[in-house]
Amino acid sequence: MTLASLIAMAKRQGASDLHLEGGMPVTVRIRGTLHMVGEPVAPQVLLQMTKDLLNPTQWAAFVERRSYDLSKTIERVRCRINVLQSSRGVGMAIRLLSSFEASLESLNLHPDLLFLLEHRHGLILVSGPTGSGKSTTIAGLIQELNSRVPLHIVTIENPIEYAMRPKKSLIRQREVGRDTPSFEQALLDSLREDPDVIVVGEMRHPETMRLTIGAAETGHLVFSTVHSSSTAEALQRIVSAFPAEIQNNVCAQLADCLVAVVCQRLVYREEVGMQVPECEILTASHAVRSMIRHGHFGRIATAIETGGEDNMWTFERYRRWLDQRNDWNKMELTDEHYYDGGSAAQDVTPETFMPSLPTQVAGASLSSDKPKPPKKPMPAVKSRATSTPSEEGVLVLDDEENLEDIVAALKKF
Repeated sequence: MTLASLIAMAKRQGASDLHLEGGMPVTVRIRGTLHMVGEPVAPQVLLQMTKDLLNPTQWAAFVERRSYDLSKTIERVRCRINVLQSSRGVGMAIRLLSSFEASLESLNLHPDLLFLLEHRHGLILVSGPTGSGKSTTIAGLIQELNSRVPLHIVTIENPIEYAMRPKKSLIRQREVGRDTPSFEQALLDSLREDPDVIVVGEMRHPETMRLTIGAAETGHLVFSTVHSSSTAEALQRIVSAFPAEIQNNVCAQLADCLVAVVCQRLVYREEVGMQVPECEILTASHAVRSMIRHGHFGRIATAIETGGEDNMWTFERYRRWLDQRNDWNKMELTDEHYYDGGSAAQDVTPETFMPSLPTQVAGASLSSDKPKPPKKPMPAVKSRATSTPSEEGVLVLDDEENLEDIVAALKKF
């Protein structure tokens, strides 16, 4: 039993999630329902899987805080992995991501969402409960921009879920913990990086929210996610995250910069045999901006019901559109849809350019026994002139040295 074989099994079963817990059977989530498969997995087996999965820097971080998030491509499946410590030992919660370039059409989303991409500044929120496909929808919107407009797009994620291949746009993806210490630092950095579009993977803390709203106010198009069950709740959660004395200012800022809120949930449809997103869409009309400015979030539901001309959708109206639809996109995730744009980047860790973190923490019972790979020696280079190393790994060339012979020798190494 290996992690790769378990992920391959989960993929064959059409699972969205894979859960591993010591002493418990392998558990997969298929169409929203959990199923236990096979015999219990020994805690020692899971511990070894974790040691094989994490590099020394990641292992040290896991030992310190007893959890670690990462994304990795395993068995040609892009996975978002949370490694955790529980009462039974080490466990994993693995989200299997769709291995294709997302788009509104491939995600079976309403084409009206394309109007969001006509804006060049402001805040677009995608909300919904956990596991409702918020990150996937944002990836689809970004890929639509990428295929249409030359823009500089900076994403800040934890971890990177969808590796995006630049087409017309320049896309820079930064992973919190690997490429930047925090969402806050990455947001401050992004304002100096000449971005047109900024993607903030999630807004959990007031400081992240403050900087995200500020970026939207200063002429950038900003996408982000919030956990909520409706569009009004998404806005209310942002405002209530701040102290009471500044909530009026936050309402005013949101009213000025908001473009739209898309709240979605996944619904299994028998006629197509898969889950599809069902959405509530709020756009920032004049009436809606006034409601947000005065904190009247309870009136937003009525505004959506009467806002069809402003591209607003209630869940009920969106469901009626789904009921009438007959051109479903059933993606078959074959190798031709697969793009491993992130596997090389995953090998780049902070230890490449920063001092290594300790691999052991005082008082921790977990330790890494992974041997370090031996360093490969420099190849011997024959040349007509004598070359002597001035220090280890540095080759000094004389004026008459044949550089072409040296380059040819290095290419064979």
